[in-house]
Amino acid sequence: MPGGEYGELGGSLPAIASLNASYSTSLSLPSPYLFVPPAERKAISDVRRTFCLFVTFDLLFISLLWIIELNISGTIWENLGNEVVHYNFRSSFFDIFLLALFRFLCLQVGYAAFRLKHWWVIAVTTLVTSVFLVVKVITSNLLSQNAFGYVLPITSFVVAWLETWFLDFKVLTQEADDERAYLAAVNAACERAPMIYPRAVSDGQFYSPPESVAGSEEDLDEEGLGRRAVTAQEKEYVRQGREAMSVVEQILAQEDNWKFEKNNDMGDFVYTLEIPFHGKTFILKAFMQCPAELVYQEVILQPEKMVQWNKTVSACQILQRVDDNTLVSYDVSSGAAGGVVSARDFVNVRRVERKRDCYLSAGMATDHEAKPSSGRYVRGENGPGGFVVLKSSSNPSVCTFIWVLNTDLKGRLPRYLIHQSLGATMFEFMTHLRQRIADLRPSHRSHHNT
Repeated sequence: MPGGEYGELGGSLPAIASLNASYSTSLSLPSPYLFVPPAERKAISDVRRTFCLFVTFDLLFISLLWIIELNISGTIWENLGNEVVHYNFRSSFFDIFLLALFRFLCLQVGYAAFRLKHWWVIAVTTLVTSVFLVVKVITSNLLSQNAFGYVLPITSFVVAWLETWFLDFKVLTQEADDERAYLAAVNAACERAPMIYPRAVSDGQFYSPPESVAGSEEDLDEEGLGRRAVTAQEKEYVRQGREAMSVVEQILAQEDNWKFEKNNDMGDFVYTLEIPFHGKTFILKAFMQCPAELVYQEVILQPEKMVQWNKTVSACQILQRVDDNTLVSYDVSSGAAGGVVSARDFVNVRRVERKRDCYLSAGMATDHEAKPSSGRYVRGENGPGGFVVLKSSSNPSVCTFIWVLNTDLKGRLPRYLIHQSLGATMFEFMTHLRQRIADLRPSHRSHHNT
């Protein structure tokens, strides 16, 4: 029977001594990441304020160029009378100044006074600017007057399109992300969802939630059968591990809110979920044709050996075993996106628990004196995430694997490139994991038969 095949391994699972004791871990531990009341939002966002400042710069810069042009020949008052009082479309620069003033008034009224969240205002100003400048350059004789015949129209054209790009790709995008994060924080603060839903995870896979017994942190410490946190720093590592575990359990509870991103030919799915204060979290969900204990052993129980088969990681070192459930590790990721994303290193605290029909490893970024940030790698920072292996209640020879990834790769990388590389890395990881399982299963069968 498949369950018996891994009976010996299953019996050795509490090698992390207090795993069995974690049945009584309270699922009601508060999470400052999800349930603190969201702070009051600013009247105008920082990125919108920067946009309004750039619009002001547009007006002042064009005005300065026009004033300089007025002083090139003759007095400023004579040239001002010629270009304003005796305005001529073919020879005057006054209309380019008025065009800048038109952009300034429209954009400041629309995006500063009324705080519009649509692009139609800047679409109008950019269209009017572009059409006007093209017509003026074709029909006028500005290019034959002086250098400003080139500088003013080109500058006005370029600045108008820079404003369009900044609003569409920076202001509106960033504010939409901030709005989703804020609403998620409000919902989480106002209505606390159950930690894990007793519902089907996939066809043939059922996640039975563990029985939870309320207990204090002191009660949890007493349950440890071996190593325990003693120093203040060790207790901080334990606290961080519990917080990460709480957030991962909340993410599992909100599966209905996961947003589908992509899938592959193996039936693996990548989803995303906006997490308050941490942004977009990637979630890989895969069905595995092997017992949960085997995946637990390779991915959770022996992280330092993952480099032997996982090509997405180039180094993994256990820096400190804090207690029977908590450790601090140093990880170095391989480059991604064809080398565009260089290798990153991470220092993470990890907490491992077993809760009836699932195994969980949750972690987040931390600091450790043994591995300060160095110039060799860009130091990345992981938000709450981890691995979850769910047993099947109907078939012990299959399981569901979930990887929750929230990471900040730092550096100056475009957000879309990071998101694409993370999804591809998760699929690549599953390829290596399946190959590892395929290599191990014959040896486990022969060991069992012996």
